[in-house]
Amino acid sequence: MRSLNKFKNSKPRQTGATLIEILIAVLILSLGTLGMAAMQARALKGNVSSFQRSQAVVLATYMMDAMRVDKNSAKALNYNTGTLTGTGTINGSICTPASITGTTLADVNKKHWLETTKAAIGTSTDTTTCGAVYCDANGSCRVQVIWDDSLSGGLGVQKLEIQTLI
Repeated sequence: MRSLNKFKNSKPRQTGATLIEILIAVLILSLGTLGMAAMQARALKGNVSSFQRSQAVVLATYMMDAMRVDKNSAKALNYNTGTLTGTGTINGSICTPASITGTTLADVNKKHWLETTKAAIGTSTDTTTCGAVYCDANGSCRVQVIWDDSLSGGLGVQKLEIQTLI
């Protein structure tokens, strides 16, 4: 009987969690959730940057295909607009669709290509989204697209260039 009295008079054992333990658990859970949200935001920025690069590839290929259809005009240098330098400086490239006023197939293709490029990668008033086309008389053509990737968390000015023989 003595042993039973010993447990009866002692303090009761703690049951459940204390308020401090709950607060620490909530703090750890909150920090983990914030970390996951930051990773998700970074992934979305990378996704936008990747989408822009994919659009630039599709648009450059589109222009090459348009020149393949109008091969004689491309070899006659009617598609030439100039080139873009590696730093993004524009050498005779086209940045505004309104600057193309001709009605030939080459002019219509260039204007439509630039409007589509600005709609897919930049904005209609964007001056950093530009395109350049350069072909020689032998049919060796180069298409360049330049855009600003800093809004999507990228590295700033990006340039894509494809070259082929049409």
